[in-house]
Amino acid sequence: MQEIETARLYLRQFTPNDLEDLYRFYSDSEVMNYVSEGVRNREETAADLFLIIADWEKHAFGLWAVVNKENNQLIGDGGLRFLGKTPEVEVGYVLAKAYWGKGLASEVAAASLKYGFEALKLKKIVAVANTENRSSRRVMEKVGMRYQHNLEDTERVYYSISRKIYQSKVV
Repeated sequence: MQEIETARLYLRQFTPNDLEDLYRFYSDSEVMNYVSEGVRNREETAADLFLIIADWEKHAFGLWAVVNKENNQLIGDGGLRFLGKTPEVEVGYVLAKAYWGKGLASEVAAASLKYGFEALKLKKIVAVANTENRSSRRVMEKVGMRYQHNLEDTERVYYSISRKIYQSKVV
């Protein structure tokens, strides 16, 4: 089972036992405001959890359960996944409201980029956010990603970073 430890977080693979904790923040309208699927009910959360677990089995990467080291509580998800039905891999993160504004999303994103470039040897990682989601855009920029363009016919922006640029910033 793939796990990563950061300064304040454990990133581990999800298990079926995480359903209630995942539902706690997937059902929060403020947390899910900018997430394309929006608020999830319990059945939708269970289906999402099944897909997250299946992604790890199929691709050797996916979204991690983000666990706060301080209290060992699951506080969000984050990691790598395919961007829709494209071959591009995106970094994403969703945190419970109580953990906003503490730099934890940046910690998740940075660990995800490191895993993607160093363990998976990806050539590029992208990120997409709602145009108005300044916090998410700030996270992308903080971890070295750069704005590329707006997605056609949407209110979403597209950021990316190449392995070459990532490596030049890490060294």
